[in-house]
Amino acid sequence: MKLRLGHLYPEFLNLYGDRGNILILCRRAEWRGIDVEVTTISLGDPLDPGDFDLLFLGGGPDQEQGVASSDLFAKGPALKEAVAGGTALLAICGGYQLLGEYYRTANGKTLPGVGLFAAYTEAGKKRLKGNIAIQVAELGTEHPVIGFENHGGRTFLQGARPLGRVIYGDGNNGSDGTEGARYKNAIGTYLHGPLLSKNPHLADYLLRLALQRRYGEVELPPLEDSLELATNAAVYQRFLSTKGKW
Repeated sequence: MKLRLGHLYPEFLNLYGDRGNILILCRRAEWRGIDVEVTTISLGDPLDPGDFDLLFLGGGPDQEQGVASSDLFAKGPALKEAVAGGTALLAICGGYQLLGEYYRTANGKTLPGVGLFAAYTEAGKKRLKGNIAIQVAELGTEHPVIGFENHGGRTFLQGARPLGRVIYGDGNNGSDGTEGARYKNAIGTYLHGPLLSKNPHLADYLLRLALQRRYGEVELPPLEDSLELATNAAVYQRFLSTKGKW
């Protein structure tokens, strides 16, 4: 069994240890005997919709988003075709913003989005930052998804369904209780950390989504995740009383 993973713009979109998500996905697959092939996709590189089982975009500040946005916009039709065909995708913060309809920056510049998610983002007057926990319906209620958010953008869903509901923290915009977005097997979120280090259940969910494109329903053998899940529980409880603020 083999998993083909495409990492978009790692030299521009890699804040807050986002590259660690790639390492975690690779290790959790390899520990189960699944070969992983990681391909970097950057400015001017082609994106064939059928080449990848999983695509990843990290976060980046406005300047780096501006560098990547026009190239990503050009790749948009192929990226949307890939997701329509079953490719899984994880986009963090800046990458998430660029997959909506548009992102309007603090200086008034509008970066056109791919339009994968029915959502738009506009810069707010202050940053939304702190620890965050969300409930993701597909992952059950035993373990929340936790992370750290630090974003100036306010994302508003316009038909896209959220990744989860905010337990504490700000989420998409600090007002409507939503966090992230979902479309088919594509996930966008503001959670940094890296996200998957404290959420092995989400990492395995992504792996299953990616593998089912070519192999159908896949049951992943369980790993020894007691330390990771204990970390998840400890961080969740630590900030629960403060609503995620530090």
